Amino acid sequence: MFDAKKLLDQFLGSQMPGTTGSVGQKGNDLLGLAKNNPWKTGALASVLLGTKTGRSLGSNALKLGGLAVIAGLGYQAYKNYKSGQPAEPTQALPELLPPPSDSPFSTEPEAVSNDFALSLVRAMIGAAKADGHIDADERARIMDKVHLSGLGAEAEAFIEAELAKPVDLDALVASAKTEEQRVEIYTASRLTIEPDTRTERGYLDMLAGRLGLEDGLVDHIEATVASAKISL
Repeated sequence: MFDAKKLLDQFLGSQMPGTTGSVGQKGNDLLGLAKNNPWKTGALASVLLGTKTGRSLGSNALKLGGLAVIAGLGYQAYKNYKSGQPAEPTQALPELLPPPSDSPFSTEPEAVSNDFALSLVRAMIGAAKADGHIDADERARIMDKVHLSGLGAEAEAFIEAELAKPVDLDALVASAKTEEQRVEIYTASRLTIEPDTRTERGYLDMLAGRLGLEDGLVDHIEATVASAKISL
């Protein structure tokens, strides 16, 4: 089985092939790669699935990695909700940090299974398909780009299968064993799309309901993700 956590990094635009060293050096490497081969850089969620995630969250994803971005935003939203803060987007979200190691949102290797990381990837793909624009012809174009990105045969086969089959909300919801994981499933989905159509908004509302997330908590996740996209 391929490393789902690395695939999450690639979905959100971090740890692209050839980007090593310090954060600053990674940024320079990424710019160079973007000029030479755009399909090996950026976020798969934006470059391949037609979403806005990579453009808005690339800098933090580059620093933290995809899993830490999802968990960090989920942790921030959950903390604000529990403390009773208002759920309002701000113009200057503080620099996103990974969750504390003792938090249920921890991204420590032993705290997050490969299976749950796969669920987060499935959540992102499911959200990207919510508006129904990915038909057979679009899937073929996407897979051509996936192949050029150099993910590897196993990861390519996984993405192709997920794009082709209907979203299995039952399995997606069942994969989240804790409230924190349910928050992360919703956060990953919300990161992938801008719900500016009724279909996309309806999908996210249905997902929140199936996950059993309280309206106030959903509002905080929405506000936190929106703030991250505004400030980055």
